[in-house]
Amino acid sequence: MSVSMAGQPWLESQATRAVMAALEAAGGPGCARFVGGCVRNSVLGQSVDDIDIATRLRPEETIAALKGAGLKAVPTGVEHGTVTGVSERRPYEITTLRRDVETDGRRAVVAFTEDWVEDAARRDFRLNALYADAAGTVFDPTGGGLDDAAAGRIVFVGEAETRIREDYLRILRFFRFFAWYGRGAPDAVGLAACATLKGGMAQLSAERVSKELLKLLEARDPRAAVRAMAETGVLAQVLPQVQPLPLFEAMCGLTDDPVMRLSALLPADAAAVVGIASALRLSNAVRDRLAAAVGDGPAVSPRMSDAEARAAIYRLGRRVFEDRLTRAEATGEGDGARLRSLAADWTPPKMPVGGRDLARLGLAAGPETGRLIKAFEDGWVADDFPTDAHEARLKALIAATARG
Repeated sequence: MSVSMAGQPWLESQATRAVMAALEAAGGPGCARFVGGCVRNSVLGQSVDDIDIATRLRPEETIAALKGAGLKAVPTGVEHGTVTGVSERRPYEITTLRRDVETDGRRAVVAFTEDWVEDAARRDFRLNALYADAAGTVFDPTGGGLDDAAAGRIVFVGEAETRIREDYLRILRFFRFFAWYGRGAPDAVGLAACATLKGGMAQLSAERVSKELLKLLEARDPRAAVRAMAETGVLAQVLPQVQPLPLFEAMCGLTDDPVMRLSALLPADAAAVVGIASALRLSNAVRDRLAAAVGDGPAVSPRMSDAEARAAIYRLGRRVFEDRLTRAEATGEGDGARLRSLAADWTPPKMPVGGRDLARLGLAAGPETGRLIKAFEDGWVADDFPTDAHEARLKALIAATARG
């Protein structure tokens, strides 16, 4: 199959041309090829974010070639053959062709090579082992990458179990790429290998696992991939307290937010969620958001009145309110469009009184001040944030306290 990417904006850009010209000036025509996602996505007509380049040049030669052309060279991973070139502020990850010498399921010891087939043989999936030269001509060393991309198949390069034993993260990558690019049923051989070797994921760092999981959940519709993960036991390996999938399935129909989709896979218990998030080494912001979505405080339902919704937004904050509303929608409580619009348009007012107002009314500072302010706030919120008669409310509270 003859395929060309000629005409792709990223390929034709001056920045890209400058990088490839620098490399070919040092190593000759054809010494460098684009590889991986930028080729795969171009073939599929999808957007390209990152541009990776494979080259026969050694890292030190790559650095010299870039600097010689007036481009920036950053030695981001020279021990593994990787240099980041920067052209017109755009990064290009440039890696010397490699072959694996030794692997342990987490990382590999590599040796440099000049053989494109050897480099392709160490990659994960055939559709990710596509290369293209500076003119956009596509090369398919495994002989199956182009067909896989066209058919929506995720097939390991070579023997599936061998690829997984080299790096057990490839189990999650199998499901992630299926979520993003797969159609039909997952490749049976790959699926069986993932099921057989899922225990090997225990040796992976939590950071690598959570990063891959969140990328999977960012897919337009990850439901088929997550169902396959559940059926093979991979999902329980990653999330031992994973919940039944109906809530997740509904959530995916409501939002493309990966954090909320993850929330639907976790117990509706804030303490348990914090423990899971900590074990996965999720960021503090993600951990706190997940916990708040199921935590204490006002319950949120699409059936709330506008006044009840405003009170909940005031107490919880807009983000938590919206997250709880989305979870309520996913459980079948109704359509939250009305309240979501309210949350977007309404700005919670600031508390209109404080300690100075009580002092002006003759109340000395002390514990009673805090109690009165809290009582005022509770009443003010319950009455839907009236904008007047604040002093009268305070006087009534002070009088009630004096009688009590």
